[in-house]
Amino acid sequence: MRIALFAGRTGLVAMTVMSASLASAQNFPGRPVRIVVAEPGGGLDILARVLAPGLTASLGQQLIVDNRPSGVITGEIVSRATPDGHTLLLNGSSHWTLPFMRNDVPYDPVRDFAPVTLATNLPNILVVHPSLQANSVAQLIALAKSRPGELNYGSSSAGTPTHIAAELFKAMSGVNIVRIPYKGAGPALTAVVGNQVQMMFASASSVAPHIKSQRLRALAVTSAEPSALAPGLPTIAASGLPGYEAGSVYGIFAPAKTPAAIVNRLNQDIVRILQSPEVRDKLFSSGVEVVGSTPAKFASFIATDMKNMARLIKDAGIKAE
Repeated sequence: MRIALFAGRTGLVAMTVMSASLASAQNFPGRPVRIVVAEPGGGLDILARVLAPGLTASLGQQLIVDNRPSGVITGEIVSRATPDGHTLLLNGSSHWTLPFMRNDVPYDPVRDFAPVTLATNLPNILVVHPSLQANSVAQLIALAKSRPGELNYGSSSAGTPTHIAAELFKAMSGVNIVRIPYKGAGPALTAVVGNQVQMMFASASSVAPHIKSQRLRALAVTSAEPSALAPGLPTIAASGLPGYEAGSVYGIFAPAKTPAAIVNRLNQDIVRILQSPEVRDKLFSSGVEVVGSTPAKFASFIATDMKNMARLIKDAGIKAE
């Protein structure tokens, strides 16, 4: 009798929670939706502003792009926001890798957030200065092994995707190439073009004009599959390092405990906008590939990437600068 009564109460509680969630979703959005991103002008900001018109129309409320300094501030704001779908975070892989590189991150990237969608992928291209005697990944690895510690690569801040891509390359190939840090990807790329450093993992859009003018030689793309952003270029995985994959990804999060119905509504609207020809073409022209995953697939991607990156970051001794 008590078991039946307990089961009945449990079922009533579950129905009450479900009803509250559905009611919350039906009333969403009740005011403008804010998406918190890093500084204006960067890739995250561009993606947010490309999404804004379509999401404003879809939700019937204005999407406000709230730019804040990069680092932990954007994540901290969203982790503390009311979990009702009106405050979102747009961030890259640093959102879940930064805690491996510094001890003062004020949130847990898994516990404090609800993944909405893996929005885009930005593959990098391994480029070398034309003076370097390497026309393929295999030749580059052989050259680096014959000259340990003599070859170097340009990199922006520690822990950025271009830095991670290079360290993963080093770890998987067993080569010793030296990192030369710069204050940004732009100065690092300029240094490669000027032959001050010999190679770099850089975004497809940034190196395209230099490849076309033959000021840089492209060896391979860092994505798991060939990319339309780098037509005709092989992957690093298919060029001597099976399993290699690196790049930049951007994803959208809500605060933890946001009702599933709201997360699903946001996911469906955002993925539909991302898949629209106009948005897809606009992002592609800026060097970005559209993904648009389910929340579950995004959560699985994060879990796998965190497992891989934790070991790489620890072994390479990478600390945030």
